[in-house]
Amino acid sequence: MKNLDELVRKNILQLTPYSCARNEFSGVAKVFLDANESPYNAPLNRYPDPLQREVKRAVAAVKNVNEDCIFIGNGSDEAIDLVFRIFCEPAADNVVAFKPTYGMYEVCAGINNIEYRAAMLNADFSLSAERLLALADSRTKAVFLCTPNNPTGNSLDFGEVKKVLDSFAGITVIDEAYGDFSEQKSYRELLPRYPNLIVLNTMSKAWASAGIRLGMAFAAKEIIALMNNVKYPYNISLPSQREALSQLRRKERVDQWIKMILSERRRVISEFSRLDICRKIFPTDANFFLVRVSDAPEIYHYLLGCGIVVRDRSRVELCDNALRITIGTREENDALLNALRQYAK
Repeated sequence: MKNLDELVRKNILQLTPYSCARNEFSGVAKVFLDANESPYNAPLNRYPDPLQREVKRAVAAVKNVNEDCIFIGNGSDEAIDLVFRIFCEPAADNVVAFKPTYGMYEVCAGINNIEYRAAMLNADFSLSAERLLALADSRTKAVFLCTPNNPTGNSLDFGEVKKVLDSFAGITVIDEAYGDFSEQKSYRELLPRYPNLIVLNTMSKAWASAGIRLGMAFAAKEIIALMNNVKYPYNISLPSQREALSQLRRKERVDQWIKMILSERRRVISEFSRLDICRKIFPTDANFFLVRVSDAPEIYHYLLGCGIVVRDRSRVELCDNALRITIGTREENDALLNALRQYAK
């Protein structure tokens, strides 16, 4: 395993980060004349905490991770982008992932002018660590693994993931955006053993807060320090921080939402399997399922005409004639099923 000095871009190691006014002071104060803010319209007139300390304390309690091992980002996408900006030299380095998976890894690679290499999953959407690692070379700085995977819904085999962690010398990013719906243990538990591991999570899915755009990265404190140096100074707004705190203090309610979604997932999949259009429903550990149907594009447009939006994934590798369907409320799910029963007639 390479140390950070070997992996981080030289200009990032030499970077003097921007110093926020609020970072230069900590303590009790009543008069703030340091940041050129307006004195009116409190509390929105003040810049938010650039390091989101109160939010991190709440996340630490929920996720059982030390505060200095937590990065708070503008969605998980910010943390993904920072991996490229911190570790990957444009037009020189590369990253490795598999396909099909979350599309932002490849988009961020393109934006940052980094070569993106992808190994195909097996036909059952399982991971071959050997095939993935075969794409890596001395210029490979990061590997991206999404589990449960999007758009397939399945969790990656722990043994195959561990092969990657044990064999790859660079940064391994494990994206657990849908991990709260899975019975598989979080890879956060492996952080003490793997200093080059970054685990992502988000408040957009199980925490029902996509609108506040708040993602989390868990890693060694040295990696988190680099992320804080490179991120934009006030990346999380005050309203987003406040709403995050509100949700994090209601974990019992979120746990109940998860149970309701999993119960509805079982019911919807059972009902969907009886439809004439259904060809195959793939195993899922997420709040959605991937289903192969008789004619995905036609059924997608039919549902649009009914005012129901799903995702047509039929052009994605290995997902021919497949729809990705999110689990909604019971009423929303019934609307979907009833519309498809009418289509089947």
